[in-house]
Order: sequence, then structure tokens, then C-alpha cells
Amino acid sequence: MAKRKQSKGSRGSNKNLTEEVLAKYQQRADTTQTGSGLLYRVIEEADGVKPGFQHTVKVHQRIKLGDGSVIDDTYKKGLPEEYAISEAIEGLQEGFQLMNVGARYEFVIPPELAWGKRGNSSSIGPNAVMIVDARLISIE
Repeated sequence: MAKRKQSKGSRGSNKNLTEEVLAKYQQRADTTQTGSGLLYRVIEEADGVKPGFQHTVKVHQRIKLGDGSVIDDTYKKGLPEEYAISEAIEGLQEGFQLMNVGARYEFVIPPELAWGKRGNSSSIGPNAVMIVDARLISIE
């Protein structure tokens, strides 16, 4: 049985890991960085419409931390998430608006566009980078 990695991490170790992950992705030819620092790569493009900030999105997503630990995986669960873009973390607010319905992107979200220096109270520690594989299923 695989041993589950400790995902939360300390502020210092997460900061170092975050810097390593961001540097790795910044060197990839298939990755784009936006002005905010969000990194993304297109896994699969689509011709659907793009959502705006006011929309609610239905997405499949696999959320991982820099150490590879999986926080959530709706692909595996078979049930997509649905939420307002305005309620998402900043990195996903920006990222979802880059996508067309039907597209699949991988986002590398630096802490300042995610949960920042505090982390959240459960599985995401301080200064943690998030890697999100998202497929935009529909918008409302």
C-alpha cells in the first residue's frame, strides 16, 4: 500500500518546494505565464464559449500540491464540481476565463493566487503551490 504524503508542510519547506515547482514549469516550452504569475498549459483545446467572472462553472478537476499529494479529484469521483467563478481562488478565477467550454488545462497556481501565507485550515499549508488539472464542462 502506498504511503500517503504529508501534504500540509511548513511555511519554509512549502516556500522552497513552491519555488522549485514554479521554476520547473517556467522552463517548459508548453507553459504560458500570465501577468499575475499564473502558469498554465493547454492539455486539450475546445471551441466552446469562454466564461466570464459572473458565470457559474461546472468542472472536473484534480488538485495537487507541489509534493504530488492529491487534495481533490473529481475525475476519479465521477462527480464534477460546480461553483461561481467569483467564489474561486484568484488563480482559478483567472484561469477559467482563459478556457473555452470543453477545454482541459493544467494550472500551476502560486500561493499568492491561492491560499497565500496562511494556507487553508485543512489540507493546504502556508506558501503552497497548487497544480490543478481542470476540464471546463459547462457554464451558466
